[in-house]
Amino acid sequence: MLRIRCTLVCAVILTSLTAELRAQENETPIQLREIVIKAVRITDSIPMAYSEISKKQIKKVNLGQDLPILMNFTPSVVSTTYDGTGVGYTDYRIRGIDNSRINVTINGVPYNDADSQTTFFVNLQDFASSLGSIQIQRGVGASTYGAAAFGASVSMATSTPSEVSFTEYSGSVGSFGTLKNTLQFGTGEHNGFALQGRLSTIETDGYIDRASADLKSYFLNATWQGENSGSLNLLAFGGTETTGLSFYGLDRARLATNRKQNDDGIYYDAQGNERVYSDQTDNYAQDHLQLHYQNTIGNGFELASTIHYTNSRGYYEQIQDYDNPFVAYRSIEIFSEGADYASRAHLDSDFFGLLFSLSKKADRSSSQLGFNANAYLGDQYGRVMASDADVLSRLPYEFYRNETDKREWSVFYKYSRQLTENLSLYADLQSRNIQYEASGSLFSEGASIDVNEAYHFFNPKVGFIYDLGRSSLYASFARAHREPARVDFENGNPKAERLDNIELGYRTLSRTWQLNLGAFYMNYQDQLVLTGALDAFNFPIRENVGSSYRAGLEADLSWMVTNRLTLAANATLSRHRNRDYVTFENGSAKTLGNTQISFAPELIAGSRVEYSYTENGSLTLFFKHVGEQYMSNIEHEESRINAYSVLDLNVDHGFTLNGPLQEIQFSLQLNNVLNELYENNGYFYSFDDGGLTYYGAAFYPQATRNVLFGVRLRF
Repeated sequence: MLRIRCTLVCAVILTSLTAELRAQENETPIQLREIVIKAVRITDSIPMAYSEISKKQIKKVNLGQDLPILMNFTPSVVSTTYDGTGVGYTDYRIRGIDNSRINVTINGVPYNDADSQTTFFVNLQDFASSLGSIQIQRGVGASTYGAAAFGASVSMATSTPSEVSFTEYSGSVGSFGTLKNTLQFGTGEHNGFALQGRLSTIETDGYIDRASADLKSYFLNATWQGENSGSLNLLAFGGTETTGLSFYGLDRARLATNRKQNDDGIYYDAQGNERVYSDQTDNYAQDHLQLHYQNTIGNGFELASTIHYTNSRGYYEQIQDYDNPFVAYRSIEIFSEGADYASRAHLDSDFFGLLFSLSKKADRSSSQLGFNANAYLGDQYGRVMASDADVLSRLPYEFYRNETDKREWSVFYKYSRQLTENLSLYADLQSRNIQYEASGSLFSEGASIDVNEAYHFFNPKVGFIYDLGRSSLYASFARAHREPARVDFENGNPKAERLDNIELGYRTLSRTWQLNLGAFYMNYQDQLVLTGALDAFNFPIRENVGSSYRAGLEADLSWMVTNRLTLAANATLSRHRNRDYVTFENGSAKTLGNTQISFAPELIAGSRVEYSYTENGSLTLFFKHVGEQYMSNIEHEESRINAYSVLDLNVDHGFTLNGPLQEIQFSLQLNNVLNELYENNGYFYSFDDGGLTYYGAAFYPQATRNVLFGVRLRF
């Protein structure tokens, strides 16, 4: 409560500044332009499947949960959390495709970690408060910057600074000790210049025991708009996170007794008493700088360029207790078996690069040339911080260190043309070129990494759209390649992957409703699929499976029944198969034939019913159903995640006032209304003993019924 009061005091102070700035605003202000991200976004004129989440939709449900939770009700998306609440460590899959294959950009700038290719949304604390929109492209999508779009792309655009000055406080409080405070301000536009900023804190105890989160972040956007057509945007954003570790799930028997149990950090002292290691936490900081320039340079040409830099640093600390039966013990060579120790795994990295695009529009055609060059330099090292074994002369003791140097450049050319009155052509050619080097020792005893690989990928895309008036038909073919990630090299000798993607679709739009229907076929060669197991750093392990495919049907409907009632629904029916899958069991190879790909439910459905009971008040019901899925590629019963259905309720009510306080908005989010006991993620493992193979599985339970209540004050 002290933090809330302090934030409110800041809001009052900034209110006086807001009033002063309003008095100085130009009578004829220059209209500020949004950051151009045309290079990575698509429209209905492109023959590919996509969805968008507007700023209004984001604001309605933005009460502190992470971005994957806010994307959960879009087609083919399944989101999950490790703390159960959606605050802290969260994850998502699209069309059954894991996080590392989904390209994510912020204003066109690559966000995926270049080494692991994974997206850590925990490092984008309260970023939803600074977003203008999110576009999700399913399938290969249009050419983009950064990590390979190997099944989906997510393009995030930050909001344009307000042209009028304001101060805004928003806060929320809810179940499991969840508390969010956000303070935003904007100077308004003055002689073409505007500044907007945000400070945020989010805290939660987590649904899972000790799965806490303490998140702090900032965001600054300085914009200059020239009197003609040029503009500059300088963005600085970042934050810190401290989260309790909760990566060890529960088997079915323990789910039935205590769903909140967390074995991460449990150890036993010399007397055999169970203890909790208080520093079992992840601690990380990330800072971003982006400088965007855009200009219309005549003859239909538009130029956009960006330079960017990201610095990341931090560690996670954990205890290794030989006597904990539910946690895999990882030995270090210097210790005898059975020694307990606490270690820190550090990661420090720098990522920087340049983006460039040149676009031209003509009467019947448009074209775009894009270029991207970036470099990633990363250090990983581990230190023993404490131990009950008397073998170290001093602490901390460094027991592994390795380095990564990854450099990439890519170029693409996009072209569209109106061939006839109804028929349009779209073509997209991309070349990606990667030099990847990684070397040094690893956590596992005697293990090392030594990678020096060069990859050159050519990714063509072509498609057609046939205009039927208010409706259109489209068809496209796209090829994509993906280099293995670091975790793949650490766990084997991986091959690069190839994907051929066919998309067929129908779109129709009227005054009151919109319908998108699509069919997809994604044929993979050497796809690196999740095995279900985790490595020593709790990263999912993948393996090449030769030939495999994903195919399905997607439907997305939005219908304004009346001026007050809106219905929206989406559904995905799909099939995900490994062809001629081979596993090793009881000491020998076993051919299983076609098996279901891990973590790929074949039915995903969502719906939204929104009723506006007043001009400023609405009630929305969200529904999500996810069919059963396996965490293994052998369809082992132990690895089955049961189907689940979840219902959420949102109530949003606002007041418009005269005076310094212009708006008050109240929000209530009731999650899991029906109190469903469900799990939507976990891991599956196997081990051999005496010539026999044994299997096991653990699951991450999601929160039962919980509530978030928020208020927004705009001055």
